[in-house]
Amino acid sequence: MPDPLEVFAANLKQLREARGWSQERVAHESGLNPSHVAKIERTEREPGVRAISRLSKGLGVSAAELFDGIDGR
Repeated sequence: MPDPLEVFAANLKQLREARGWSQERVAHESGLNPSHVAKIERTEREPGVRAISRLSKGLGVSAAELFDGIDGR
């Protein structure tokens, strides 16, 4: 079973790249620090509920899309 943090990070990166955005743009749109976004994508930091909410709003997606492929069962 893949690591949920790795799946989340890959989803974040894929959604970001699909928009042609840099990590800095995602951070700006989400109201987060660019280094925080970078650390999440590198799985060096586990995002909290507030960060997930901000990322989903900044990217214009549901939080569920960031969790796609993570099976909680």
